[in-house]
Amino acid sequence: MLVGASACGGGGGDKASGDDAKAPGKPSASASPSPTKPAGPPMLLDTITPQTGTTAGVAMPISVVFTNPVEAKARATVEKHMKVSTSRPVVGAWHWFGDKRADWRPKTYWPAGTKVKIDADLKGVSNGNGRYGVRSYTHTFKIGDDVRADVSVTGHTMKVSRNGKPVRTLSINAGSAQYPTWNGTMAVIDKQEKVHMTSCSVGISCNKGSSNYYDLTLPWDVHLTQSGTYVHYSTGDPNPGSGSARGSHGCVHLSLSDAKWFYGQVKQGDPITITGSPRAKAAADNGYAAFNLGWGQWLAGSASGQRTTATL
Repeated sequence: MLVGASACGGGGGDKASGDDAKAPGKPSASASPSPTKPAGPPMLLDTITPQTGTTAGVAMPISVVFTNPVEAKARATVEKHMKVSTSRPVVGAWHWFGDKRADWRPKTYWPAGTKVKIDADLKGVSNGNGRYGVRSYTHTFKIGDDVRADVSVTGHTMKVSRNGKPVRTLSINAGSAQYPTWNGTMAVIDKQEKVHMTSCSVGISCNKGSSNYYDLTLPWDVHLTQSGTYVHYSTGDPNPGSGSARGSHGCVHLSLSDAKWFYGQVKQGDPITITGSPRAKAAADNGYAAFNLGWGQWLAGSASGQRTTATL
């Protein structure tokens, strides 16, 4: 599951902790198996994302969260029992973030239109720590249009494309020097028509007299990181662009009409790539930023290595 703090900002360290904005409690989908009475302590899954039956973007990993730790010695076997099948061959691999979360991503972005299925048949599979799987889990989803947004912090622009063709260029403002925006590629976690954001909740300021204090409910919010980076409209920055030169507390600001339009274009898993910020790339587990790791780095976190998907 992805949880975080509540506000748009963040001047803390480069970690996947709540330091930018609000993150909903559970954007990922709950796995829904048929219950079976366990013979002993069970190994269960907390969530599988994307939710079954949904349409996701080309940068969306499959993210599996376990309720209990999976020991390193058991991970290769666990990975082999989480079978990924696709309507066309795709090369990919699992990667562990700690001992409870494993994400599968393709080597490069998913081809648009790909149908995907994950069969997590964990019955009898050990987590290496005295627990055994008692259930199987299946999720199916589809990769939709290849929608991408490329944000230039220094150029104050966001270029949106669909299936390789330019659609629109929007004016933006990103983070200030004090509160810079994350660099890198972040797959959309989710989106909400309204999000309540406060500076106090992320430790920016609880002093109502401070210039950095805010307590706002803002519209058309596209969620990029667990720590809380959003693309959205801000009443404090109504006309973003190079002319206004106003920095945010870490989010990407659009005008009201552009924010509403962009909200209608994107879906979970669409890649938003930010360049030109003085901040590092977002950590790969700060939401779904899997493509901020090179392929070699990704494989270094895999227990069973690279493989080609089975055919649906």
